[in-house]
Amino acid sequence: MKLPALVALLAAVTISIVPVCAQDRPKTKEDAQALAAKLRFQRGEVVLKNGLATLKIPEGVEFLDGRDAQTVLVKLWGNPPMADPLGLLMPVNVGPLNPESWAVIITYEEEGYVKDKDAEKIDYVDLLKQMQKDTREANKEREKQGYAAVELVGWAAPPHYDQAVHKLYWAKQLKFGGGNEDTLNYNIRILGRRGVLVLNAVAAMAQLPEIERNAPMILAAIDFNPGNRYADFSEASGDKVASYGIAALVAGGVAAKLGLFKGLWVLLLGAKKFVIIGVVALTAFVRKLFGKNKPTT
Repeated sequence: MKLPALVALLAAVTISIVPVCAQDRPKTKEDAQALAAKLRFQRGEVVLKNGLATLKIPEGVEFLDGRDAQTVLVKLWGNPPMADPLGLLMPVNVGPLNPESWAVIITYEEEGYVKDKDAEKIDYVDLLKQMQKDTREANKEREKQGYAAVELVGWAAPPHYDQAVHKLYWAKQLKFGGGNEDTLNYNIRILGRRGVLVLNAVAAMAQLPEIERNAPMILAAIDFNPGNRYADFSEASGDKVASYGIAALVAGGVAAKLGLFKGLWVLLLGAKKFVIIGVVALTAFVRKLFGKNKPTT
């Protein structure tokens, strides 16, 4: 049986902890349909985060702002409450309740300028082995908490960094305990002056060709505006430099830097629907990888 389409570009983003309000989620299929009908899809050009970046919405997809994106992620797909993302892209005429739906979640991590000098020297075979080891170790805590184990099977697409445009992408193949089909996690990072635009995908492995067809179009559609671009970095002006590079960005950014992979776990919901959560205790914030879960009918 096919895993419900978990196609969303989802970030390991730093977000505030918010109390869960389960009563706000639709209880029936009809309630969910009514909520989905209120979503305000946009086309054309969108300026993100007060001029940080611009998104030229590609043909064939539509945009939801941060508030509507949270409605989809939290109320319709059952993820924990979060700070609003920058927005969300979905294919035209394929609503969030369609089993074949997919989404592109856009967030921003302002953790400093990520130096890319190590990009060509990274051994991604060794990095994958370390990530697989960290995932296995994290499973001990997941299983102790009563959650299903997750296996990092390998690269669905090995990391590729385009130094000319400072854009990075890769894809991971994941297997969840009890799942009949492997899951795809497709990741895109766009480096900027003070941080990174983050786009992550979670999907059934069978949807990898669809994601790969759309990824270049989406990658080309969004970029930092002048003043926020990678080339605008100025250490003399006091711009912060991130304490990790490209390899740690692939492995998990701050989580990799702090060695906090043991804080990662996966919650398995009923009917074999997944909410993927990577929790890193970092003062009052956590990092979460969100997957999609449809309302119970």
